[in-house]
Amino acid sequence: MKYRGLVDKKGELFAYVQGDQVYTLDYELTGRIKGDVVVDLGGKPVWRVFGDGVYKLDGVEPVGFLSSEGPEEW
Repeated sequence: MKYRGLVDKKGELFAYVQGDQVYTLDYELTGRIKGDVVVDLGGKPVWRVFGDGVYKLDGVEPVGFLSSEGPEEW
């Protein structure tokens, strides 16, 4: 399955998304995307997603962005 990277404001990859699931760089499931919100495993909102941008819950301060799709295999 293809994935997209989560990249911080400095341009560094810090997580990735496959489907609606969010993983750490150590391949551990850490959350999900539900609509336009990233939630943790307990269902608590963490960030908002607008297009490819990822923001704090206030929708103003950017966290980073979603990269274009990567290859299906690592």
